[in-house]
Formats: sequence, C-alpha cells, structure tokens
Amino acid sequence: QVKLVESGGGLVQPGGSLRLSCLTLGATFNLKAMAWFRRAPGLGREFVAGFSPDGSPIYGASVKGRFTISGDNVESTVYLQMRSLQPNDTALYYCIRAGTWGQGVQVNVSS
Repeated sequence: QVKLVESGGGLVQPGGSLRLSCLTLGATFNLKAMAWFRRAPGLGREFVAGFSPDGSPIYGASVKGRFTISGDNVESTVYLQMRSLQPNDTALYYCIRAGTWGQGVQVNVSS
C-alpha cells in the first residue's frame, strides 16, 4: 500500500522560505507522477506544482516564480521549495501520487 509522508511545514514570517518534503513508501518512486496541492482555510484545493506529460515542471499561477518542485530518486522524496512566502500561502499542503494523498503538512505565514 502506497503511503506518502510530508514534512517540513511550520511558521514562517512573510518573505521567508520553507522546504517541504514528501517521502513515498510502498511503491516505486516516480518523480513525474508527483504533485503538490494546498487547501487554505475556507477554500478548496488548489494545484501548486507538478509535472506536465513531457516531464516539465508546472506551477499554479499564484506560486509560479516563487516555488520549485524537485525530487531525489534515491531518497524517494519530492520537494517543494517555497520562497517569498506571503500570508495567503498559509494552507495545508498535500503531496499526491496517482490518486493517493498524504496526510498534509501545515504552513503558516505570519508576522
């Protein structure tokens, strides 16, 4: 059974950075199958980052230019590097693999 384990969330001041990690357990890691979504308080799920069919990274409009998705095949981990964080980036962040969701990791951006 596939399990995704996120980590790296926390509280950061506006303008700060965080790096989220998502470890894949129970399945062969495939970076191109991974994606990140988020859910802000009172809002629906929002696509954050993933990969297009040709393997190029793609980003949601609100994070493009600030967030970077990457991965480590040896560590079976996908990362989300987040920079220039703003209060409206506050959300529960999830990694996803082929319909399987992690438990989510909270990111709070506040002064």
